[in-house]
Amino acid sequence: MTDQTQAADVRELRLVVTAQDYDAAVAFYRDALGLPERAAYESTDGRVTILEAGRATLEIADPAQADFIDRVEVGRRVAGHLRVAFEVPDAQTATDRLRAGGARVLAEPTRTPWDSLNARLEAPAGLQLTLFEELGD
Repeated sequence: MTDQTQAADVRELRLVVTAQDYDAAVAFYRDALGLPERAAYESTDGRVTILEAGRATLEIADPAQADFIDRVEVGRRVAGHLRVAFEVPDAQTATDRLRAGGARVLAEPTRTPWDSLNARLEAPAGLQLTLFEELGD
């Protein structure tokens, strides 16, 4: 059982990605994926853009479950210890848009045992993405 008081202290989950090609990464996630820009800062020390990604969750899987997810989505183990998943209204449309935006499609949308349509992509900044469309009620 969790302590609800402690959980309420967390206000936001922020995944921070260091991108060697900053402009390509911002263009991909902001423009191709469509994440709204919350803020952007630039100084002599560098640049950062903060993008809204809707509701955030932290999903923790053991190695066996991670293997299973990769087998379902791609057919083999391909992800490292970090993978980012985005819920989208139409997995095929989003996959096509991100392919055009510079992602390499590892697996086209596939119906999963948990009743979603999932695609796997390799995106700028070295991230593996799952795009998922919920099919159930």
